[in-house]
Amino acid sequence: MRSNRLSLCHFGIVLFGVLFSAVGAQAQTASPTPTPTPSPSLEKDFFKNILRDQKAIWTAPLHVHSRDARFLMPLAVGTAALIATDQQTGDEIAESNRPLNASRFVSYGGSIYGVAAVAGAFYLVGRAEHNTRARETGVLGAEALIDSAILSTAVKGISQRTRPTGGVSRSDFFDGGTSFPSGHSIEAWSLATVIAHEYHDRLAVQIAAYGVASAVSISRFTGRNHYLSDVLVGSALGYGIGRYVYHAHHRRDATTAGGGDEEEDLSRSKRLPAIEPLYNRRAHDYGVAMAWSF
Repeated sequence: MRSNRLSLCHFGIVLFGVLFSAVGAQAQTASPTPTPTPSPSLEKDFFKNILRDQKAIWTAPLHVHSRDARFLMPLAVGTAALIATDQQTGDEIAESNRPLNASRFVSYGGSIYGVAAVAGAFYLVGRAEHNTRARETGVLGAEALIDSAILSTAVKGISQRTRPTGGVSRSDFFDGGTSFPSGHSIEAWSLATVIAHEYHDRLAVQIAAYGVASAVSISRFTGRNHYLSDVLVGSALGYGIGRYVYHAHHRRDATTAGGGDEEEDLSRSKRLPAIEPLYNRRAHDYGVAMAWSF
């Protein structure tokens, strides 16, 4: 049996390889390359953008700055702590059968079929209703999912961590497994982040997107498919990829064309009264006028 201590010794190698991707991707979103105008549609640039994304992800160490330590260090420490206790927490959750069926049902939402269906629905609805924002959400969501799948597959192949059902070698790295990181988590969070950023003016949409992604991630642990560290790293990677894809390829006209900030301001002005002070010093008239626009 391969000792879990040996896995912890090798953990630093895996953690570095994974976290630099998430941190570097987020670091590059601070000053995204502006989209030239006029420019080809996102559909035409789809595969080119994926190649650009992969270059940004895998060259991320060159773009990491000292300011990134504020979220890199807590993530690294938290992941290390979880890996040290993964086998224990995994064995404890395995003793309970109650959340198993529910977890499996929820985790379907993070499967490639589930997330692809959501991205496809946004795109088709956007095309049918000429909603630019929904259409862009579908395109960027699909792009983020492909980026996530490529990164997840590569890291799984490097880490080779055994899943909780792997018997005596469970939780060990470099033992032929596919547990680290959680593929469902990285896919769910990458799509959820794109949706939340596209609909940044819709709090309910943001809560729903991140809520579903969180539920999928938790279900992968309670369903005995992954350890907590697998879920944490997968979620962080998904968030970083989704955030990068949005900031790198978002078209500024998508929000307003799809019923965004300007439409929200207009609808709000119809619900709220316009208030204007009245002042006539000679007549000693002072007051307030209110008017509604219907």
